[in-house]
Amino acid sequence: MTKYIFVTGGVVSSIGKGITTASLGRLLRNRGFTVAPMKLDPYINVDAGTMSPHQHGEVFVTDDGAETDLDLGHYERFMDVNCSGGSSLTTGKVYSAVISAERRGDYLGGTVQVIPHVTNEIKRAIHALAVEQEADVVIAEIGGTVGDIESLPFLEAIRQMRTDVGHENSMFVHVTLVPTVGPWQEVKTKPTQHSVYKLREIGIAPDVLVCRSEVPLPVDVREKISLFCGVPIQAVIESTNAATIYEVPLLYEEAGLGDFVVNRLNLEHRDANLTEWKRLVDTLKNPKRKTTIGVVGKYTSNGDAYKSIAEALTHAGIPNDSEVKIKWIESDSLETGIDPKVALEDCDGLVVGPGFGSRGIEGKISAIQYARESGLPFLGICLGLQMAVIEFARNICGLDGANSEEMLDNPNYPVIHLLPEQKHVTEKGASMRLGTYPCNLVHGTISSQLYGAHRIEERHRHRYEVNNDFREMLQEHGMIASGVSPDYRLVEMIELPSHPFFVGTQAHPEFKSRPNRPHPLFQGLVKAAVERKASVASSLM
Repeated sequence: MTKYIFVTGGVVSSIGKGITTASLGRLLRNRGFTVAPMKLDPYINVDAGTMSPHQHGEVFVTDDGAETDLDLGHYERFMDVNCSGGSSLTTGKVYSAVISAERRGDYLGGTVQVIPHVTNEIKRAIHALAVEQEADVVIAEIGGTVGDIESLPFLEAIRQMRTDVGHENSMFVHVTLVPTVGPWQEVKTKPTQHSVYKLREIGIAPDVLVCRSEVPLPVDVREKISLFCGVPIQAVIESTNAATIYEVPLLYEEAGLGDFVVNRLNLEHRDANLTEWKRLVDTLKNPKRKTTIGVVGKYTSNGDAYKSIAEALTHAGIPNDSEVKIKWIESDSLETGIDPKVALEDCDGLVVGPGFGSRGIEGKISAIQYARESGLPFLGICLGLQMAVIEFARNICGLDGANSEEMLDNPNYPVIHLLPEQKHVTEKGASMRLGTYPCNLVHGTISSQLYGAHRIEERHRHRYEVNNDFREMLQEHGMIASGVSPDYRLVEMIELPSHPFFVGTQAHPEFKSRPNRPHPLFQGLVKAAVERKASVASSLM
């Protein structure tokens, strides 16, 4: 029977529930169990697709085209699994399903209520994911904190789950803050106690407490938490800041969390294979080299807006034995007096990231021009590819006024235009080209060498594409379409063969990068950046 772990949070938000959930999944994956992660988000949006990156962070896209919360990115990276649309459940999704059922008459005229109809729909979705993924264990994280009004239906649903599947097949993990106060950094347990009391009020008693703290917790503090919260002391897990988030699973393993969960759920006892994970963490903590990659984007004011890009760059440093320092550059700043040469002079490589709308695009274009002219290794992602095409069209092909139809109505040269199938789309939610699509790579290109394959699959999230009317002109001037859709209709990747490393992709390769399997494009970029840095240093000697 599938086992179920539910992760809740208390006291304050943003204390690491997502990393805790992902790390717990890694502990079970290290033991060979099939794990299906899931995020239960209490917001009323049907999905994260229409939410502002400034407010919500990045939208993580799954293989099947679901637009989800960024925590699913953590799940995929830590557990090395592929999530699906079923891995993300929101209040909007739940109520949409319940209201549709009511309109069809599925409830036979009964009064539709939160209990049992809404909670039944939540439980149905959780069980459906277990079947879809053939999971030994489902780990479901509930967004928000205990006490939030909007979270109550989800908390009630998981309370009912214990009755449905049995105590031996379910457990509750509560992530809570243990702050320090005063000049002597006195550790305070009262917020954790009150958080647990609040959880108990709705019928949930935690089996494990993951205690986020700035300082190590003395034994007497853990004993106090154990006593007042009714949790065995071995299940009071200290969680302090780590040198890298990928060290967290190793710290939890050392604290005994993996064995505790296996015993508590009566899972088969298996040895934990930590070799690969220890090796990558050791490289991250003790790299032989350092390199700096500039990331130019429209939403860099929110560190979570490009979370997967940041992690993919970190992953790419592992096979290159290099720490990757990211220099975040707001594209607007390159339009208001900051010279791209000045902004990028301490960078060994450049990523121009995705985005929507016209704000800041000229800043992106100026950064790309500098990278093209100076030989700075460059990777353009989605909008980054489109801006690279515009820059090349303007400055090399002589198409003055070249632009995207997204940015300007009826540009002189619409080198980027709306996908034909998008022309009659009026709805904003889940209406783009979403999910995994195949791409054929041109033999002998940098991309084909990096991937080591002729056909690849990447995840997409966009409405605009390279205009085929200009494809031949671009190629004649030196920009090749190194990747195209199987029907040759869409340009998926571009390159400049005359440049040391200048690659653009219409896809979002950052979504498929893993610490144990860095993405080839990011790995190639960092390799080129490391080589450039070494070459510059050698020339100055």
